[in-house]
Amino acid sequence: MTGAPKRRDVLAGLAGTAALPLLSSPALAQSQPRIVIVGGGFGGAAAARYVKTYLPGASVTLIEPQARYTACPFSNLVIAGLRSLEAQQFGYDNLKAIGIKVIGDRAEDVDAGARTVTLGSGDRLAYDKLILSPGIDIRWDALEGYDEDAATAMPHAWKAGPQTSLLREQLEAMPDGGTVIMSVPTAPYRCPPGPYERASLIAHYFKTRKPASKLIILDAKDEFSKQPLFLEAWAEHYPDHLEWIGASDFGRVISVDPGAMTLSTDFDTYEADVANVIPPQKAGEIAARAGVADQTGWCPINPVDFSSTLQPGIYVIGDATIAAPMPKSAFSANLQAKLCALQIARELKGEALAPTILANTCYSYVTPDAAVSITGVYSNKDGQLSSIESSGGLSPADPAPSVRAAEAAEAEAWFEQITLQTFG
Repeated sequence: MTGAPKRRDVLAGLAGTAALPLLSSPALAQSQPRIVIVGGGFGGAAAARYVKTYLPGASVTLIEPQARYTACPFSNLVIAGLRSLEAQQFGYDNLKAIGIKVIGDRAEDVDAGARTVTLGSGDRLAYDKLILSPGIDIRWDALEGYDEDAATAMPHAWKAGPQTSLLREQLEAMPDGGTVIMSVPTAPYRCPPGPYERASLIAHYFKTRKPASKLIILDAKDEFSKQPLFLEAWAEHYPDHLEWIGASDFGRVISVDPGAMTLSTDFDTYEADVANVIPPQKAGEIAARAGVADQTGWCPINPVDFSSTLQPGIYVIGDATIAAPMPKSAFSANLQAKLCALQIARELKGEALAPTILANTCYSYVTPDAAVSITGVYSNKDGQLSSIESSGGLSPADPAPSVRAAEAAEAEAWFEQITLQTFG
């Protein structure tokens, strides 16, 4: 790691820089474009808020079928019985209060030529600028035996909500001495360290509530985000409750059988009492219908403003994007939303778009009272996202317990702030 004070100084500087354009935003109030945003998560809801902030006179419409958004960050605490699902849920009343029109419907189609969005009701909305923040969809055809019906027996819980509750209920119902199998796909997927945080917290649940039980991770990779920190924590806290099997040791799952509750690799078949199958993913379905997803299933963007490289007038932010080395995280989606909103406002004012600095921090709990983190800082100069060397880094290895506890407190503060900034 490059050093915690330096990492946090960088992030503090970025936060201060991000606030400067906000102070001058009333100068942009003369424009009255129609801005439509699809998706009400950390990307879409923040985009709506900041577009309205930068362009107070604009018509800003947020399309989101759910009346309340259920957040993925911290949902692993719910699965481990450490947090309520209700604590993860946020509404849109504060966005409505600042003049954003929130439509509780599903965006079914986009006509990029006519610049319209068709809703589930059949209504069409015209737009001047369209921001898509559709999150992820599951690639149901990517893992043999795993379809929507299979997810009721082997939950993925990679979209927070009913699947989160289902996995928690299965863990609670499993007798002590049972085995949980978690399968992890190859990248890219939402929240790269998420499976390993989840594994840590499930292992803690077993250690404290069902000590004869065990979790086995079958991984399609040999390397993963924060790997040294997770391995250190597992060796210290969960040597009897967690086993990780990487790709080189035949950990890649190639098929599942929900009826038999088995997961098969190239070498062996594992029988599970509870199976958490995290399958391959793609951008939310509306991205393909809008013509902004390429053959990978994800959306190529111009990193200066997150405009689609495939369709004019459309912007894509959050998990759906091809934005590596930025990970698919809530932090990334939220910052991309703010940047996208600012650049749209600049463009509509006739100002030139300028490169910026972006960042991401991901916190992961390894016990209920201890967390680790990884931070990246990125440049979007010359039309490419690239990591800035000697910036960011990992939490320190083998620290005093107070360091991990402090990061857990930081994680709580971050979640409070990002939900406040997004949903008000």
